[in-house]
Amino acid sequence: MSGLDNGKRMFGVGLLTVLMMSAAGCTELMNEVNNVLEEYDFDIYLGATSNVTLEIYHGESLTTATANYTITIELDHILAPLHADNFRTHALDGNYNNVTFHRIIDDFMIQGGDFTNGDGTGGHAAKWYGICDGDIMNQSDCPSQVYYNVPDEANNGLEHTSCTISMAKTSMPNTGGSQFFLMPDDITQHTWLDGKHTVFGTITSGCEHVTTLSEVAVDDYDRPFLPVVIHSATASD
Repeated sequence: MSGLDNGKRMFGVGLLTVLMMSAAGCTELMNEVNNVLEEYDFDIYLGATSNVTLEIYHGESLTTATANYTITIELDHILAPLHADNFRTHALDGNYNNVTFHRIIDDFMIQGGDFTNGDGTGGHAAKWYGICDGDIMNQSDCPSQVYYNVPDEANNGLEHTSCTISMAKTSMPNTGGSQFFLMPDDITQHTWLDGKHTVFGTITSGCEHVTTLSEVAVDDYDRPFLPVVIHSATASD
C-alpha cells in the first residue's frame, strides 16, 4: 500500500458502514470504500499512511524545560481514514502547537489536544466530516465550526494496545474532535475502550517517552503539576 499516490479522495459518512466489516486486505477495503454512495462529500488524505512527529517538553517553558521528547506517530488512513485525516489536518494547521497534555494517568494514557481551552473541555474537528455536535446533518445547518465532530470508526479492528493513539470523546457517539490520547509501552490492552473509542495509529518512535510522561506527578484531577507541552506537531507523508 505504500505505493499509493498522495492526494485527496472523496469520502462520505456512508464509509462508516464499510469500516464495520473486517477487511480481507487493504486493496479490498479501498475497493469497497470507492463503491460507497456519498451522502456527504468532503476531501480527505489519499495515502495509506502518514506520520506526525510531536516535539514535547516537560516544564514551564521550552527554555526552562526539565526534559524534551520526540514522538512519531504513523496514522492509519485505511482503517481509520476520517480520524487519521483529522489528526493530520490539525497538525498541518498548527492547532497542536503549544498545547498541553492536560490529563495523565499512570498505567493508562496521556491525553491532550484541547487547543481551544487547554483543560479538556474544548476542541473540535479540523474540518467538516458530516457531523455537528454528534449528529449527522448538512454543514449549512451546523451553527459553528466549534461543533464539528469526527464520525466514530471504532469498529475498525484496531485495539487499544501499547503504543497506539486513540480519539478522546464524550460518552455519546460521534463526538470526537481534536483531543486524543496515547497509550504507553507498559500496558497490554485497554479492552474496555475497544469498539468505543477509535484507534487510528501507532507510535513508531519514542513510545518509551510516553511511558515516562505517564508517570509524571499529577494533582487530584490528573493534571500534571509541571506542564507537559507539545511544542510542535509536524505532519509528513
